[in-house]
Amino acid sequence: MSTPPPAGTITIADKTVSRLGLGTMRLTGPGIWGDPDDRVTAISVLRQAVHTYGITHIDTADAYGPHTVEHLIHDALRPYPEHVLIATKVGLVRPAPGTWVPLGHPVYLRACVEASLRRLETDRLDLCYLHRIDPEVPLADQLGTLEALRTEGKIGHIGLSKVTPDTIRDAAKCIRVAAVQNVLNMTDRHDPALELCHDLDIPYVLYRPLDAGNLARHTDVGAALHWLLQLGAHVAPIPGTSSPEHLYQFVSAVTGAWV
Repeated sequence: MSTPPPAGTITIADKTVSRLGLGTMRLTGPGIWGDPDDRVTAISVLRQAVHTYGITHIDTADAYGPHTVEHLIHDALRPYPEHVLIATKVGLVRPAPGTWVPLGHPVYLRACVEASLRRLETDRLDLCYLHRIDPEVPLADQLGTLEALRTEGKIGHIGLSKVTPDTIRDAAKCIRVAAVQNVLNMTDRHDPALELCHDLDIPYVLYRPLDAGNLARHTDVGAALHWLLQLGAHVAPIPGTSSPEHLYQFVSAVTGAWV
């Protein structure tokens, strides 16, 4: 690792990783659809995050593109360093740009995991989130499919995304919840799942920590990220960007110095 991990470390899915991670949703075309305008820069952002700045928590999803970012991560980072956590998500279908629909049918979830394994060219997804809970499919069936894949060795750990405390409690009856990924930032300041995750010793991964870039335009980035980090040692923000300059800004903001 070239530099100390930004903002210290946290254990997620049995790996000790940097508390500051990288969200990869923006490494696509408009509407989170298709390839980025500049594929070389997208790959450079991923490599700089890991190899220059010491970010060891990379968050993605099969729905980003769809499929685009998993291919980019493969091309940028494989062979994956042992200390790097690549987390992906399944359970959303993309009918069109900007459109996201939960689909939690067991056959679909299994197919998604198998396809992510091929795109990332790995034998196991270290951390796989249920991207959204499909209200048309029993939660136990959705989680049961992922748990079966975990038992088969194709998933290492299972996480939940955009969930309430009640859902976390229900899920915990079926699986070991390895991480929860919800929105929290200085605009959306309240999420009751934050405290529950602390009580249950579940890492709380913050997506949209800068409110999709709005806070970066109107608030000091360092202040926004430090406010999140001081909410608890179980908190791990994953700001996203397609810009090397913005990546540099995030890392510098939490390390307190230009790196």
